[in-house]
Amino acid sequence: MRSTPRPFRRIALAGCLALAFSAPAFAAGEESDETKPPPKTQTTTTCADGKIWDKKKKECVTPKKQSFNDDELYRAAREFAYDGQYDNAITALRLAENQNDPRILNYLGYANRKAGRMDLGMSYYRKALQADENYILARSYMGQALMEQGDVQAARVQLVEIRDRGGEDTWAYRALLQSLNGYRTY
Repeated sequence: MRSTPRPFRRIALAGCLALAFSAPAFAAGEESDETKPPPKTQTTTTCADGKIWDKKKKECVTPKKQSFNDDELYRAAREFAYDGQYDNAITALRLAENQNDPRILNYLGYANRKAGRMDLGMSYYRKALQADENYILARSYMGQALMEQGDVQAARVQLVEIRDRGGEDTWAYRALLQSLNGYRTY
């Protein structure tokens, strides 16, 4: 049996180490606004008690249905969720006019799951997928939740669904794959 020359072994080892240490870097996402943690705004840097920064008024306001549109509520809720303010995220999402929007349902799932209400979170992921079966971000978060519950096989099913729906080159796929490989993701 012929051994690999020492310089090639070093290069191979360096490549393996680079892959091993770079894998978690994808957890923050990189394709679109929806797959990266949102930028911090005055909503989480200035406001308190679940208030949302109103750009027009240039002040923190208590969110109401008529004061923000669904996109603004969604963005504020994502920011709250990624800041660990899960109940504030849920409050903002419940104000959205379209409660069947898969983005709203997905983040209701995410915020409830992260707040320790796994069953409720899973029910929102299922509703998001009923609204749009191709919504791969909901599939990724659901798969990560399944991993938290120890259901590796069901998480793998979601990974295959993401791949089969054309999402193999997305953050949603990579994040769930990392979760399956033992990395903590979102």
